Amino acid sequence: MKTNNVAANAQIDHLVVAADSLSEGLRWCQNILGIMPEPGGAHTLFGTHNLLVRLRSATHPLAYLEIIAIDPSVRPTRDRSLARWFDLDVPSIRQKLRQDGPQLVHWVARVPNITVAVAAWHALGIDRGQIIEASRPSPRGLLRWKITVRDDGQRLFGGALPTLIEWGEEHPALSMAEPVLALQSLRLQHPQAQELQTALATIGLDTLPVTIGSPGLFVELAHDVAPAIFLSHLEPT
Repeated sequence: MKTNNVAANAQIDHLVVAADSLSEGLRWCQNILGIMPEPGGAHTLFGTHNLLVRLRSATHPLAYLEIIAIDPSVRPTRDRSLARWFDLDVPSIRQKLRQDGPQLVHWVARVPNITVAVAAWHALGIDRGQIIEASRPSPRGLLRWKITVRDDGQRLFGGALPTLIEWGEEHPALSMAEPVLALQSLRLQHPQAQELQTALATIGLDTLPVTIGSPGLFVELAHDVAPAIFLSHLEPT
């Protein structure tokens, strides 16, 4: 059900792997993905920083994987009453990251007009959050983007409903090295599978498989010289 042609041109922008620390995220990337991630940057609004891995995909040509962690040395410039993005302030998630190590928790969809996409979801009764503007330096110049972040930081649908992003003139993948990992598939799961599928179709991602079950994400990555890598996340029910 594509309700708006402007909204219905979304692509997978990036996968979000959360870590208790960026050093743990680096080790995870080397041990699990078998590659060295690239430096990302700092997000002063949220007091987080990241590492990046570009992914090869004919359907989603600018896709990448982000490893993100709270930077304990930085106080977020965002109002202290507001939560960090991706549920990074949730105690149970932070505890799980400390105990089990880095893990896939979410994904982000790129849209050509974030205002229209947010409005389309509002019409479905989905509050994806405020549209905020952010930026950080990059090798190709200042990266600017608009992104949806709820005041409570929630991902929604257990992480299966994407955060929405609209990039400015530059996209971070354009300055990354050629990918050695291919994004083979992203499958989503949720008890309200039909509602999730309708929301995705509204922004043009109706080809992504959605199944009924506990909230979760399932990713397959193909390596050039190694067996396939499977990443998954299931929310506790």
